[in-house]
Amino acid sequence: MTTRVQQSLPSQASAGAARRAWLAHPLLRPIGALLVLLVLDAFLVPGFFRLEIKDGHLYGSLVDILNRAAPLMLAALGMTLVIATRGIDISVGAVVALSGTVAAMLAKDGMASALLAAFGTALLCGLWNGVLVAGIRLQPIVATLILMVAGRGLAQLLTDGQIVTVYHEPFFFLGGGYLLGLPFSVFVATAVFLATLLLVKKTALGLFIQAVGINPVAARLAGLRTATLTVFVYVFCSACAGLAGMLVTSNIKSADANNAGLALELDAILAVTLGGTLLSGGRFSLVGSMIGALIIQTLTYTIYSLGVPPEVNMVVKSLVVFAVCISQSSELRNLVRRRPA
Repeated sequence: MTTRVQQSLPSQASAGAARRAWLAHPLLRPIGALLVLLVLDAFLVPGFFRLEIKDGHLYGSLVDILNRAAPLMLAALGMTLVIATRGIDISVGAVVALSGTVAAMLAKDGMASALLAAFGTALLCGLWNGVLVAGIRLQPIVATLILMVAGRGLAQLLTDGQIVTVYHEPFFFLGGGYLLGLPFSVFVATAVFLATLLLVKKTALGLFIQAVGINPVAARLAGLRTATLTVFVYVFCSACAGLAGMLVTSNIKSADANNAGLALELDAILAVTLGGTLLSGGRFSLVGSMIGALIIQTLTYTIYSLGVPPEVNMVVKSLVVFAVCISQSSELRNLVRRRPA
């Protein structure tokens, strides 16, 4: 009898450890939040889960959320790597506007030239941010604030403050076309996500970025080229923002330098933090950032579907930001742990 009890104790302990590990999984909270939103929509929004096929394309609320979340997913992927290195990039929205403007202005000259010029513009923006942060040692928020103001201003100068309409039909497919019944923008975001995931998981890049985020001084003393890594993550972030700008411009068939990508950097930061990436650097989750982007877009869709004024959306987001920051507070977690039972 004693032997049976002794044998059962290790199995119970391992089961308890497995249960605690599952409950502590960093993706549990964002997935739970997304599921709660979807359940609420099932009751509050009529026909939320209804899907139908028209002209070989899949239509419905879920498809619309995925389509509109694609630019935010791209921005969140780039922001994830920046935040993982203890940085921040608040110029994402300006890069979206600038790259979208360049693409719209050159679309009439051909698809290839428009995309290459827009993508090259985004890369130069990222290089500018990276050099300011890693080379001149400016604070990331200050360095990217420069481009946040100058980038949108440059886009407005290029368009004389007017909306540039695109008439090139092939360009519309990028953000408004369909492939295998689903929006093509979803495939673009998924392809970038998978490529980034393979890059950080199958190479040492992910470990290097994590090391820089945990302790940049120690990482540099260990032989890592921290400056090169910092420049890379800012270039990558701007590249993702540039691609997002092309999707936005293609979807609305015009470039609006005043409003394109407006406050997108805030949504990207919120998506990253909702996904479990620490604002203090080090730990990051690309999967979590994608889920965070879906949470934000689903929340926005829910608010608009219920007829709530758009201003409420900003209030709700601010409350979510507050809750996320509080949940990441080490002092609060220590206080909860010390609380007597």
